[in-house]
Amino acid sequence: MNRLDRLMAMLLQLQGRRLTTGEQLARHFGISVRTVYRDLAALGEAGVPIAAEAGVGYSLVRGYHLPPVMFPGAEAQALATGAALVEELTDPSLCEPMRSALAKIRAVLPRDRQDRVEALERSLALRARTAAETRGSHLLALQQALARRQVVRLVYRGAFRDEVTEREVEPLGLTHYLERWHLIGWCRLRGDVRDFRTDRIESLAVREERFLPRPGVSLDEHLGRLMAPEPGITARVRFHRRVAEKARREWNLGILAEEPDGDGVVLTLAAGKLAWLAQWLLAFGTAATVLDPSELRDRLAEVAAATLAHHRTDPLAART
Repeated sequence: MNRLDRLMAMLLQLQGRRLTTGEQLARHFGISVRTVYRDLAALGEAGVPIAAEAGVGYSLVRGYHLPPVMFPGAEAQALATGAALVEELTDPSLCEPMRSALAKIRAVLPRDRQDRVEALERSLALRARTAAETRGSHLLALQQALARRQVVRLVYRGAFRDEVTEREVEPLGLTHYLERWHLIGWCRLRGDVRDFRTDRIESLAVREERFLPRPGVSLDEHLGRLMAPEPGITARVRFHRRVAEKARREWNLGILAEEPDGDGVVLTLAAGKLAWLAQWLLAFGTAATVLDPSELRDRLAEVAAATLAHHRTDPLAART
């Protein structure tokens, strides 16, 4: 990035944040703090009103705004791709705002760039959405509650339960894993951090009440515990080459080692629970072979036998 581009990007950083420090700007642009000071001085000499508070940081003087931004072709196309992903991976509450934002971007593009964005949209084919993923329209409200630190009241239906519960939750964050959006928050009913799948939220209301961060409670800490495998539990599994990439992509608890083995590969997997691993391996059929531990082979054999017995039973006869 040349200096002129960096100065414009630095101005955008200042406009996009209420306050930022020289160290934060240095990390963002990969430059020294001394260079940041020189760049800020250059912006000031060019007439940009920058307010500096010792020991706090920098900000643009209230009321100063950049003129409308022109989007280069690559940026507009990246935003169009992002809009397509919003359509497929979020719920309807975010789709309409995204369409509106993209329409405003199109309006400031030259005709030839508008044509390119439209051509890109026609050529994108995403098929990530599932029926469960489209249930509810809560993501926008949850984002607003997170930004304002507001308590939310949920009517929530847990997994495999007929009854619903009402919860007051202090939102910590939203995360997407295992093809679902999850709200992580402090549940006042349970007195602990809980994970709520957003497609299981029957209704949601954002309260006016605001909350303060709880000491020692954070999104990163909870996700670290959630994704961390139990100490010492590992498994060595041989996957045929035709499914090896699928295994690498899907097993999100961690692959500790990888060894080529003829027409396949042996993966050493960090396993949270052997029961989960057995259920997952069942989908690979004979393309996966458990080398160790023996307990996992036994568990997998039990699950396979139960599945076989289940499907050999005539469902119509079982009802009579």
